[in-house]
Amino acid sequence: MSKGQGMQPSVDWSLRPLADMSSAEFHDWQALLEERSGLVVTEQRRTFLQTNPSSRMREVGVADYASYYRQVTDGPRGAVEWSTLMDRLTVQETRFFRHPPSFALLSAYMHQRRQSRDAVQPWSLWSVGCASGEETYSLAICAAEAVTRAGGEAQYGVIGTDISLSALGRSRDGVYSRRRLEQLDPDLRKRYFQSMSDDRFRVIPSLAARACFARLNVLELAGAPMSDMDVIFCQNLLIYFRRWCRREILNRLAERLVPGGLLVIGVGEVVGWQHPDLVPVADSQVLAFTRKSL
Repeated sequence: MSKGQGMQPSVDWSLRPLADMSSAEFHDWQALLEERSGLVVTEQRRTFLQTNPSSRMREVGVADYASYYRQVTDGPRGAVEWSTLMDRLTVQETRFFRHPPSFALLSAYMHQRRQSRDAVQPWSLWSVGCASGEETYSLAICAAEAVTRAGGEAQYGVIGTDISLSALGRSRDGVYSRRRLEQLDPDLRKRYFQSMSDDRFRVIPSLAARACFARLNVLELAGAPMSDMDVIFCQNLLIYFRRWCRREILNRLAERLVPGGLLVIGVGEVVGWQHPDLVPVADSQVLAFTRKSL
């Protein structure tokens, strides 16, 4: 080739704009997401549903939403890709002690209830939709403080569940930025975190040993192994589900409480829900219930 007729540098395909999501494609994705995870994406959140798959589509080299839809619904390989996509769609940013009144209620509850339970009986706590673990470790810190104040031999364990494998991986790492710890009392930070050189903090081993993490789709609670829980936190999760689905999730969680157990829900996430075995907690700042004692 003569000078000036050489090949032009190719344009990186991943930088090309993707085609817009049509109304039909939006409804297909909307239905798939709700069917598989229960999550509801309204028309107002259409941009969210376009943006998150599109970033993954660039990575795998798929140019349109219809082709990617076929890929994530195509047998075992599709199931693996769907799991990866769900990580993009469900991971949320959270903080330690995100809603302080809920944890104040938990502390008061554990203090009061320890007087009517076996002093050496382990406490079991559960963070539903734990994201990257901040709530789970916040529950662990609360429990550790309550057990220490009691001065007994009581033990405790906390489980965090989420649908996102990448979020669970970060939970198990237990490493967080300073910003995530903004609402944490400085004394608690000193007691339960190790400072790292890059202005991040790691959960101390003794606290991390009290927490375990597992993948769980809340639509599959009927088959979940958790039972006889003293405390269940389910906050900032139900807002993504339809009202009937929220009630079904809460009914399943109620079944997994021990008599006298505590269920804490995000304020405003459910209206008018009642359960025959639960009694509302009298607290204007927290939406919570206790299970009736036998």
